[in-house]
Amino acid sequence: KNRSAYKKFGLRKNIFSSISYKDLKDLPGEKPWLDTQSLKNIATTHDDFKKLPATIQDSIINWSENGYAILPSLFAENEVGQINEEIETLLNKGTVQWQYNKRKVMFAYRHSELIRNILDKPELNQTLRFLLGKPVDLFSSINFYKGSEQLPHSDSIHMSTHPEGYLIAIWIALEDIEEGSGPLTYYPGSHKLPYIHCGDIGAEGGFLKMDSAPYNKYEERIEELLAKEELKSETFLPRKGDVLIWHANLLHGGSPVTNPDRTRKSMVLHYYAQDVICYHEISQRPTLWP
Repeated sequence: KNRSAYKKFGLRKNIFSSISYKDLKDLPGEKPWLDTQSLKNIATTHDDFKKLPATIQDSIINWSENGYAILPSLFAENEVGQINEEIETLLNKGTVQWQYNKRKVMFAYRHSELIRNILDKPELNQTLRFLLGKPVDLFSSINFYKGSEQLPHSDSIHMSTHPEGYLIAIWIALEDIEEGSGPLTYYPGSHKLPYIHCGDIGAEGGFLKMDSAPYNKYEERIEELLAKEELKSETFLPRKGDVLIWHANLLHGGSPVTNPDRTRKSMVLHYYAQDVICYHEISQRPTLWP
């Protein structure tokens, strides 16, 4: 997928070579359309917006200002149940495994036609395409059983694009999420902050060798930024089947788990827009598609 994008934007590199923002910063490219104007100002006259279900229109109307949207009950209870059962089946068969201290199951959708079919909702695909102004492709899925407790971050440091902003993510509640389980927190409006790149903070990760030092520097920078900007977080306590959509640069994380007996079953999906350069800034590696 990157080969044609490299050619389009004039990047003269092997598609398997190391890549980072410093290789891309002087290349041409336009920001996502809703990063440069407010959806509220154009919604009533935009044909594609009017084609969306009314409930979704109401949910995304403040996207440009907030950088997120909540879609209640997008997935039916039986669909959520099927996803949970399928994850257990894949784990029992050894098709997927718990990773990252048994907190995450990675890329389960790649191993299950059932899950792919459930996730392939026309109204969801239509919404994501509208928000980015381009068709999107699902790249990664992460299933959680417990809260991640991950410190605030922007997904753009992990899954990066040129032009910037052409990643979008969703968080599906696979059960009713309660206080104490380490619910997701996010910072409305934080997507408008400048993107942080590894080179900006002396945190180049290295193409052939990875360690935690670059990401530790990144987390420290985000902590400083939150304090400086005095940004306030909100907590996501959804019901089963609710969905949170967020912007590539929205700061978010997992709150502390204060009740270890509570689960936080959820599924996070990351989508790249088509026809853009896709890479991983934190590791300076190109995105490799299956």
